[in-house]
Amino acid sequence: MCRILPVMTEAVAAGSVQAAAELDDGLDMYRQLVLIRVFEERVGSLYSQGEIPGFVHLSVGQEAVAVGACWPLGTHDVITSTHRGHGHCLAKGLDPVAMLAELMGRQTGTNSGRGGSMHIADPTQGIFGANGIVAAGLPIAVGAATASQLRQDGLVTVSFFGDGAVAHGAFHEAVNLARAWSSPVVFVCENNGFAEFSRHDQLHAASLRDRAAGYGIPFWAVDGDDVVAVAELMAEVVAGVRAGAGPAMIEATTYRWRGHYEGDPQRYRDNDALRAAMAERDPIARQRQRLIAEGVAVSRLDEIDDAIGELIDKAVQQARSAAAPDPATLTDYTWRRPIVAPVGQPATSQAETSTAPVSGGPAAGAWTPAAATATTPVFRTMDAVHDALEVSLATDPEVFIAGIDVGAGGNVFGLTRGLHERFGRRVLDTPISETAIVGVAVGAAMAGMRPVVEIMYLDFIGVCFDQIMNQAAKLGYMTGGRAPMGLTIRTQYGIGRSSGSQHSQSLEALLAHVPGLKVVMPATPADTYGLLRAAILDPDPVVVIENRLLYGVRGPRPPEDYVVPIGSAAVVRPGSDLTVVAWSQMVNEALAAAAELATDGIDVEVIDLRTVAPVDYATVQGSVRRTSKLLIAGQGVTAHGLGAEIAARVGADCFADLDGPIVRLGGPASPVPYAPNLEQAWLPGRADIVTAVRELASY
Repeated sequence: MCRILPVMTEAVAAGSVQAAAELDDGLDMYRQLVLIRVFEERVGSLYSQGEIPGFVHLSVGQEAVAVGACWPLGTHDVITSTHRGHGHCLAKGLDPVAMLAELMGRQTGTNSGRGGSMHIADPTQGIFGANGIVAAGLPIAVGAATASQLRQDGLVTVSFFGDGAVAHGAFHEAVNLARAWSSPVVFVCENNGFAEFSRHDQLHAASLRDRAAGYGIPFWAVDGDDVVAVAELMAEVVAGVRAGAGPAMIEATTYRWRGHYEGDPQRYRDNDALRAAMAERDPIARQRQRLIAEGVAVSRLDEIDDAIGELIDKAVQQARSAAAPDPATLTDYTWRRPIVAPVGQPATSQAETSTAPVSGGPAAGAWTPAAATATTPVFRTMDAVHDALEVSLATDPEVFIAGIDVGAGGNVFGLTRGLHERFGRRVLDTPISETAIVGVAVGAAMAGMRPVVEIMYLDFIGVCFDQIMNQAAKLGYMTGGRAPMGLTIRTQYGIGRSSGSQHSQSLEALLAHVPGLKVVMPATPADTYGLLRAAILDPDPVVVIENRLLYGVRGPRPPEDYVVPIGSAAVVRPGSDLTVVAWSQMVNEALAAAAELATDGIDVEVIDLRTVAPVDYATVQGSVRRTSKLLIAGQGVTAHGLGAEIAARVGADCFADLDGPIVRLGGPASPVPYAPNLEQAWLPGRADIVTAVRELASY
């Protein structure tokens, strides 16, 4: 007995401690449930009074999913959310005062009033954003999980999505890629019964359980209105994923009490079913009853309710009294202002941001292509791509490469050959899933890495344009500069080899029109190397568009630390009579045309833009003021193209300096044809430049 009694006492004591801890957990869960409910009900009221602008989507009735799913997560574990994301953000620990200020469009808001209800994020707390695009957060979640895998830091990502997102391509691409890479991500479906105005059971041919089985991902179903059930399941699943079990899928069945959006007339709903759900499935009432059954006094729960109410009352007053953003800061956070870094180290950025065309990475050294001599080594454009990637991988452990066949296959053009063998898992093959590929880049960049992803052909950006336009380009801005977004998208085009309409397009104008993107188009091997190095070091998303017909072109090899400043054009041939502005292959055509025209006594100045967004207007306008005439030459369709924007800007700023009309050269307003003779008739080149210059010179 003397031996047994102390053991029994310790067991009783341990049981008491565990019971007390469980009770504390239960109270904390209750507190979070109430916080989300009161916050959202107040938001609904403020919206109806006109104090909150825009769109508002509330998750009243779904609080248990948010609280339970985030319960086992640490500060640096990551969540991605939906347009109905207030509860997720609060459950992950975001400050309700700053959130309310954000919804009211105040400078003190979580994202300085740039995001609003659908875009609240704080990457420093692992909150990679509510998202206004259905299913867009799933590929981003895989990117965050990829960053964790590469760093081996043991973090887990949870991706919330609604039942309507299951029909979206981004869902399938993300889940498939997560399974292929065994990513540490938990996909949590909040099945609230409705996808906007449509019932869940009307639109899906297969259950989520069956879909998960099809991808070979373990699946669990849970009562999404029972916070303890959700938390216990998530604790088990997250522990397994954290230990290396790979991705998991959870379907939490809940019920949406309010409309798809505030103001939704909800004519599609069964009011009796809604009233029954509110009476029987309220997650707060269920948790309250559980705690009372465990001996918690009603007065203690009432105190929690009152304290939350007071907190939200104060938050409303603070948000009302906060200042709106200063209009002078309108374009802040569109791009970041990088600071020059030592060679081989990533650029950092200042707290303030700017739309100024500034470069990422170290400033270019004294070497320039013009300084090349007969003894300067030469290399091909394809070597320039390979070498820039290799140096970046070797000097920065945060850089990785992902894309279709970039690993073992070495890229369809052989550009990444040997990199997988040297750098292993940092050179990743992906499925043919462009949305997932770019989403991985976005999520990994938000986690602070410097991903380089490849879209095999420029034409394919249409497949993944949401992740480029609405995610990569906007998240830095919509988060008030909180989200790192240093990523590079490599792609290529080439007109002239009968590749047809879907493999030949020069779509730089489409990308240049998206604020927040930088777009570069090199014309020489040295610039290909220098611009790709700068892109990888840049703190903003950069699209590098190569011309595949230049891959075999040779030129002087720059030193390893050579970087071409993004946003800096080059005068590649000085002249006095007329300025030709060109980019990519058309630079070479312009140089050849200028050499021919020199025999006629016409001295042409050729400017290589190198960066097409942002354009270096200072160099262009300085040249036009000297020559008084301007020809703009690209290989995209002329109508609504980049040349039109340059012409408008120069025409407005240099009107008094012009001695003739601004002329644009490009393709006609038709798709690129297949037949070789038609393609050559479509494609602008040296002869067209010569003809246009001679005509313009006559003014």
